[in-house]
Amino acid sequence: MENTTVLTTTSEDFRFAEVTVKQLQTGYENGEFTVEEVITSYLKRIEQFEELYNAFTSLNPNVFEDAKEIDRLRESGAELGPLAGIPIVIKEAVDMAGYPSTFGWAPFCKDTGGIELSPKNDATIVTRLKDAGVVILGRTNIPAFSCAYNANNSWDGPTYNAVNRSISPGGSSSGTATAVSGNFTVLGIAEETAGSIQVPAAAQAIVGIKPTFGLVPMRGCTPLAGSTRDVLGPHARTVEDAAILLNVLAGYSPEDSNTAAAIGNVPIEGYTASLDTGALKGKRIGLYGPGWRSEELSAETKKLYAEAIEVLESQGAEVIDDPFAGTGLAEFMETKYSFMGMETFFYDLEKYLKNLDPEDETISLKSIFEKAGQVPWGEGGPLSLVSEIINDATAEKDHSLLPDLTEFNEVKSELLRVINTVMVEKQLDGFAFPQMPEEIPVLSEDNVKSTTISEINISGLPLITVPAGYYQSGSPFALAFFGRAFSEAELIAMAYAYEQATKLRVAPTMVEKLK
Repeated sequence: MENTTVLTTTSEDFRFAEVTVKQLQTGYENGEFTVEEVITSYLKRIEQFEELYNAFTSLNPNVFEDAKEIDRLRESGAELGPLAGIPIVIKEAVDMAGYPSTFGWAPFCKDTGGIELSPKNDATIVTRLKDAGVVILGRTNIPAFSCAYNANNSWDGPTYNAVNRSISPGGSSSGTATAVSGNFTVLGIAEETAGSIQVPAAAQAIVGIKPTFGLVPMRGCTPLAGSTRDVLGPHARTVEDAAILLNVLAGYSPEDSNTAAAIGNVPIEGYTASLDTGALKGKRIGLYGPGWRSEELSAETKKLYAEAIEVLESQGAEVIDDPFAGTGLAEFMETKYSFMGMETFFYDLEKYLKNLDPEDETISLKSIFEKAGQVPWGEGGPLSLVSEIINDATAEKDHSLLPDLTEFNEVKSELLRVINTVMVEKQLDGFAFPQMPEEIPVLSEDNVKSTTISEINISGLPLITVPAGYYQSGSPFALAFFGRAFSEAELIAMAYAYEQATKLRVAPTMVEKLK
């Protein structure tokens, strides 16, 4: 553990500590403060702590102009978007015109002597966010190719956990989670292929929504498994704020064919309409057990999970122990490669690069790695962990064609069949698992365990994490609610009821200076 001198506490010194979207909106409407004043406060806070937390890779140089424009529009009586004046951060994996696309990898970063890839257009969700009136504070740090449970191999150096600098921040949405948990922003954009929304949210005592595959457009997001697993979703400090952000992100886009599945599956009244403190009453909720995973929970995890279950029951829920017992699911998943679905990496990357600058015909998968002088799947590279799928041989194939996904689709179908059958037979409304089987490891370790990877990612099902207490060491513990495809509204409602009954998140004590 580091020796640190704590000079500043979020709850004492920062005017907007733990502020919510609605509180800011009310303050704007009542004239208590302007957007420019709010943004100024956040930038001062970022300046105060960023050196020791490294949540950002870049800040928005136009942030004050953006804030002033919203203040001007408000004063003129113009109609404003649903997130007008709300500070947000964007994971670096998401394209923003005017900012380089580095993939978090030094050979793709001009500042570290690499090449530069420059998106011509904003990602679809960035366009939606701007239309909603957000103020983008900056872009947040990620591990190289978003393939790690922390950001230690980022070109910009490691990101530190806002709760405790010595433990993993979670990845790959490390910077977003730190910015949200550390009160550097109100909202954040995260992205997940294999736990990268839920793990950092759980590790930093915030709310994360991993949406159903196809609910949120992915165009303009650097892919890892874009055709099979990748999803974008919210990070926030409260369930309500996460739901408010999902309202803006979710829905069909002609720029992403996968979102055709979202048609008819987004609630017309929005996700916030389902918020209800009594939403757990009468619900039947499945619990974690050996039928799902053979992995034992640590003794302290069992204790924290038992306390969470007591809350569920006190709120009127009926819990069902180990509903997957006898299904063979745990044994089935033990035989499966946890990174399946990444077979589409090169296919998705080629598509991404063609959209990066549609007018530049010289940009291709082959050209960028030739210019970079190395490949990320080589020995010791950020993608060497998945070299069974991503390697020199698969790189040489025809990437205009979607690879054979027979095995992936078979596994996905079987997962969905078992989960849906169990839900029907046990009459379940959802599941509530401990997000982690043991407490978050130290920063130097890159193996953050979870109870829901890869089952949730391969199946494409939605999941929401909620702060659910702390280990004796101070490391956060989280509860993960998940259920049927496109059941986000129901899961949000249950998570909200649990959150309001417990309110277990504690604003982190931030370190300003090390001894």
